[in-house]
Amino acid sequence: MLEPALSARIVMTTVVSAEEGNRIGRTLVEERLAACATLLPAIHSIYRWHDQIETSNETMLMIKTSLDQLPALENRLRELHSYQTPEFLVLLVESGSHAYLDWLQASIHPA
Repeated sequence: MLEPALSARIVMTTVVSAEEGNRIGRTLVEERLAACATLLPAIHSIYRWHDQIETSNETMLMIKTSLDQLPALENRLRELHSYQTPEFLVLLVESGSHAYLDWLQASIHPA
């Protein structure tokens, strides 16, 4: 297993509502695909979809996970998500507190 800081990732996705975000986040944590899911409610998105400019009120979901969980997490997110093409952006964690990163790893990979 990689050093915790090298393995940690944050996945960002938007969802249609806080209820959907809560359902998805809870499922991913229960299934140990994520250590934590943080909901940022009441965001407003402007985007192009089917060659039209659209706007939506959404909730941002920030999912804390590890590099080795990304393929399974992406597949499960696609199954749970209501969008045809869910956002799945992966951010590299350059550094963090050792205690938090150790907790993250232990939450996903119990001893």
